[in-house]
Amino acid sequence: MKRAALNSRVSTYDQTPQTQILDLRQMAAQRGYAIVKEYIDKISGVKAKRPGLDAMMADARRSQFDVVMTWACDRIARSTRHFLEVLGELNRIQVEFVSFRESIDTAGPLGRAIVVIIGAVAELERNLIIERVRAGMRRDRCQGQSIREIAKGHRISTATVQRVLRKLPPQVQALEALERSA
Repeated sequence: MKRAALNSRVSTYDQTPQTQILDLRQMAAQRGYAIVKEYIDKISGVKAKRPGLDAMMADARRSQFDVVMTWACDRIARSTRHFLEVLGELNRIQVEFVSFRESIDTAGPLGRAIVVIIGAVAELERNLIIERVRAGMRRDRCQGQSIREIAKGHRISTATVQRVLRKLPPQVQALEALERSA
């Protein structure tokens, strides 16, 4: 019987991982896996260091389980690089990876190939979200909102707003300068 570790992550403390955990428990039971531990993080997927993920990887290195089951690939990481690092390490230590939502199982070569594609799509999704937020901030700024008002509206610091607006492409910065001077 394979020993399974369940991995779950939600982005904020007001979200609950219970839906993910219940689905994973049911899948483990259907496959005849023995669940040895559940690792849960309540933190943004952007963070590479997460207590639950870090503990899971440490236990994987100590051969505490044979398979990691997660609800979705983006619950492990949103960055392709980090995602592939985690999967690469699991592969090196001969721990399989199973994703509930994507129906992926790295026990076979097709599953391993699909994981790379899914990781790239998850990173694309994150980058699209970032671009939409930047566009919204640009719009707010062009409509005359102060940096402080924008920060309050997005529930982030004024320093973050300034950093995001500085990262805009030069063409957009030039257009904004023209709009402000008009």
